[in-house]
Amino acid sequence: MINLSNISTEQQNPNTMNLDQMSYLEALTVMNQEDMKVAVAIKEVLPQIEKAVAAIVTAFENEGRLIYLGAGTSGRLGVLDAAECPPTFGTPEEMVVGLIAGGERAFTKAIEGAEDSMELGEADLQYISLTDRDVVVGLAASGRTPYVVGALQYANKVGAVTVAIACNKDSEIGQTAQIPIEVSPGPEVLSGSTRLKAGTAQKMVLNMLSTISMVGIGKVYKNLMVDVQRTNKKLETRAENIVMNATDVERDLAKAKLLEADGSVKLAITMILLQCDVDTAKEKLAKANGHIRKTLE
Repeated sequence: MINLSNISTEQQNPNTMNLDQMSYLEALTVMNQEDMKVAVAIKEVLPQIEKAVAAIVTAFENEGRLIYLGAGTSGRLGVLDAAECPPTFGTPEEMVVGLIAGGERAFTKAIEGAEDSMELGEADLQYISLTDRDVVVGLAASGRTPYVVGALQYANKVGAVTVAIACNKDSEIGQTAQIPIEVSPGPEVLSGSTRLKAGTAQKMVLNMLSTISMVGIGKVYKNLMVDVQRTNKKLETRAENIVMNATDVERDLAKAKLLEADGSVKLAITMILLQCDVDTAKEKLAKANGHIRKTLE
């Protein structure tokens, strides 16, 4: 039998012992109050998150990958964050990878028993040819999921940087990884339902890891996503707005420069700011490792 008695996310929350007797508004109010604890808990581990971001930026700069890995809700959150990177930051699909115990089917349907296999975690990393240039981020609210433990152990052997995101202190995955990020927002409103505060905590940390890492490799100018992909009408308009906001030009000029730049927001902005042609802008960005701001120095 697995001992869950010392895992905070499995405990009963003293503030919701009569959840089934509360009015809807009372229940919603207490959920809101509990959710407020998540950001406070994350503030305590910002130094560890910073270490992870630095490692991810180094990996990207050396053609390495960011690999998220987890089971159930944790795995789904990792897959979700990975899937958002190409449209938001213009990254190739293989740059940020999301793995979930049980494979793609597990994203929408629970695959019973998949999370209990340490060997499966190792096998999934072997399948994608893990290297020592990669960063592996293992996610488990409980901090003890065998699938994640096995994957992190294998990643350590390969020489990849390993990061653990758990919602309990002194977790097994935290002890296995080189960089433990242990956010402890306390017992759930609904006992053991880690899709709630624990899920929110993990999502917030993932937001930080991917977003600030992308800032670190030049995917952002000011607070604008300058490698956004124009894959639909809304994003075409957003791309124009980004060029306009970054350069203070009118829409007609933004559209014209985007056309010259073959749709590249970053190139269009650089052309306007440096008053240069496409080829010169490409050359300047290459020398600046993709950072618009560095082309202005």
